[in-house]
Amino acid sequence: MHRRFIVSEPDKCIGCRICDLVCSLTKEKGFNPLLSRIRSIRIEPADNISITCLMCEDPSCVKSCPRSALSKDMETGIIHVNEDKCNGCAWCIESCEFGAIILHPTKNTVKICDLCDGAPKCIQYCPRDALMFVTTEEISQKARKKLAKIFAEKL
Repeated sequence: MHRRFIVSEPDKCIGCRICDLVCSLTKEKGFNPLLSRIRSIRIEPADNISITCLMCEDPSCVKSCPRSALSKDMETGIIHVNEDKCNGCAWCIESCEFGAIILHPTKNTVKICDLCDGAPKCIQYCPRDALMFVTTEEISQKARKKLAKIFAEKL
């Protein structure tokens, strides 16, 4: 089984932040982007991208947790948080290269995208289809097609 994760296409993302709102509503029962497990980022002057957990093969967040509060599901790649063990030290946040982990502002525990049990709501409600639920092979194939198109145009 290939692990799947969410990626954003900057050329399609308009920065509407609907993904942030849908995530916070789904996970926290309220519209608050600070509680979202996906983060929309504006890269000046006009590029936008949404970032969430990439389900790393060898996740630094899991290794960095001094309380063993994080664990990786070997089948899906999802990082699970044991809230009873997590004390909000944020070492996992510092170790994540992608900025994909949040510290819940009132619970003092970390939150990581769990892909909504395989049916990510952020993707479902993205108005521009800027989010994709893909495997690494699908990303590679898309990059190869894009490169082939560039070469074909130069010929």
